[in-house]
Amino acid sequence: MVKPLVLGLIFAALPLSGLAETPEEKGLAIAKEADIRGEGFVDSISTMEMVLKNKRGDESRRRLRVRALENPADGDLSLMIFDTPRDQKGTALLTHSHKDRSDDQWLYLPALKRVKKIASKNKSGPFVGSEFAFEDLSSQEVEKYGYKWLRDEELDGKECFVMERYPVDKNSGYTRHVAWMDKAEYRTLKVDFYDRKKSLLKTLIMSEYELYSEKFWRPLNMTMKNHQTGKSTELLFSEMAFSTGLKESDFTKNSLKRAR
Repeated sequence: MVKPLVLGLIFAALPLSGLAETPEEKGLAIAKEADIRGEGFVDSISTMEMVLKNKRGDESRRRLRVRALENPADGDLSLMIFDTPRDQKGTALLTHSHKDRSDDQWLYLPALKRVKKIASKNKSGPFVGSEFAFEDLSSQEVEKYGYKWLRDEELDGKECFVMERYPVDKNSGYTRHVAWMDKAEYRTLKVDFYDRKKSLLKTLIMSEYELYSEKFWRPLNMTMKNHQTGKSTELLFSEMAFSTGLKESDFTKNSLKRAR
């Protein structure tokens, strides 16, 4: 999912005709246009396979269901539910993204029959051993970042804008992101993440985009590579559908225990 997931991590490009003067203004204009282009999906459901690889290339696989609900008044809502492996079946992550404050996230652990709130200071930690942090899995609202356009550059044969964004949240595990966004279709192709020591930590590659409802581009493959550990996590999406009738009541703490 592009918006609201990491997964999310989506920017788009605004046709620049003198509307933005400074690199910061230009970056903000790009982010705002990206947000507008992502509006109107209402809700979505999909199936996701998570493939974890260690530095030797050994794999482990998990299968999940992903649900999302658009919330124009604030950040979007999402729910991720594990179906496999057996010892993680029923584990679920609920995210309430916010525009002007720290996101709320809860993890349901069926073995303990307990809903655990993820503390803001812990959102930079890994989600169930993957290379995706909890903060990577929330909706990337415009207000969460400061922006700066860097340059135009070609990536994989596509003309792109390259821009930085800086997390406002002091508890973020990142000092900045650098993203490559293609000009033709406003899709994020690559994001570099820099840690609190300002060193390159991870790179996210988003590929195999499909167009849904003649409007919404979604990557079917999102691969996060950790440069410091050599590990990677691949997210493979399928069976995606929009406007399925999900409601806010499907994204409450009580709904976590029913998410099977």
